[in-house]
Amino acid sequence: MKRKILTIAVVVLLALGVLAVLNRDRLFHPPKPIRLGVLHSLTGPMAISEKPLVDAELLAIEQINAAGGLLGRPLEAVVADGASDWPTFAREAERLINTEDVSAIIGCWTSACRKHVKTVVEQTGHLLIYPMAYEGLEVSPNIVYTGAAPNQQIFPALKWSLDNLGRRVFLVGSDYVWPHSVNEIIRDQIAALRGEIVGEEYVFFGSQDVDDTVARIRATKPDVVISTVVGDSNFAFYRGLRQAGLDARETPVVSLSIGESELRALNALDVAGHYSAWSYFQSLRRPENQAFVQRFRARYGSERVTSDVVETAYFSVLLWAKAVEQAGVPDVQQVSELILGESIDAPEGVVTVDAATRHTWRSFHVGQIRPDGQIDIVWSAEHPIRPVPYPRTRSRMDWDSFLLQLYKGWGNSWANPVPPVRTPR
Repeated sequence: MKRKILTIAVVVLLALGVLAVLNRDRLFHPPKPIRLGVLHSLTGPMAISEKPLVDAELLAIEQINAAGGLLGRPLEAVVADGASDWPTFAREAERLINTEDVSAIIGCWTSACRKHVKTVVEQTGHLLIYPMAYEGLEVSPNIVYTGAAPNQQIFPALKWSLDNLGRRVFLVGSDYVWPHSVNEIIRDQIAALRGEIVGEEYVFFGSQDVDDTVARIRATKPDVVISTVVGDSNFAFYRGLRQAGLDARETPVVSLSIGESELRALNALDVAGHYSAWSYFQSLRRPENQAFVQRFRARYGSERVTSDVVETAYFSVLLWAKAVEQAGVPDVQQVSELILGESIDAPEGVVTVDAATRHTWRSFHVGQIRPDGQIDIVWSAEHPIRPVPYPRTRSRMDWDSFLLQLYKGWGNSWANPVPPVRTPR
């Protein structure tokens, strides 16, 4: 009996010794972090829109780490500044992949920067999570598109506008690939919906020169303006409309680009009464959303707001993390495959990655901007909308040809490199 007790004691001591060694090894050699690249504009004209996405992505990473990390390892963000410059985005993507050894990149806002990063991730066999509503006309095996496709934002926004605001439409956007593509898509839809395009104008990217554009809107007297103006240009655009006497009752604007985050920086008098169309608004009455808003404010301050792109950036990190857990390793190829079909109960509702298109099923809402910068939802789609990245009004070949003509027309660039020369009309 004594020998048996002694044997048990020896085994226990050996086990405790092994545990002590393991704990000491963990103390001095902690698990290597899994690194996630976060690539957005922290400076330049797009910083107003993109900085909140970084906050949302970091919040999701902190949430994952608070729950024990990913595969028993901490998740580490490697934040890079694209500086509102397309080539800088490409260089930073290369650095994140080749030098920082990230397992994926989440980032970009404008389609021009995504086009540059797309080339990098395809050449390196890497993965980009793109959390921004965009023009579609693209499917890449190296990108997961978590923002809305054209049929999930552009189509319902246009139909609601024609049904509720009027049939005469003025199109205005910043002068790069996304607004031009959106307006081309609208051009195909407008005839079928029995509408009329009375004008189409573009503001040079980052420019505050909107006087001619506002003058043309005033001259044509549209029932509604569909806006794809982005970044700092919105300051001048909405201010110019108000100063020209074009208020939201007479000339309502439906924006596909501004949400609650941008509204914090704009003059309330300039934007109140106008509209915005997205998959998510902070005012959405859902317990999961209320909890998300509370977490965001607890982390960044009670004055901060959420928005569609903030929510999308947040749940995009969580979607990617679920795929990593499923794969058991942060391997790019395995995660890229396993994220297809993955679902998450996001603040807006259930979001699913469509395996056929690598885009997500998304909700849709139209909201009216309040003087306090919040947005009241005035119409919602009944169910999440299946993504269709290539509108069926043209063949995929025709859409690709349209994009190629834009690119070559701008000197092999995804944005107009030269401010427009205004001619009297």
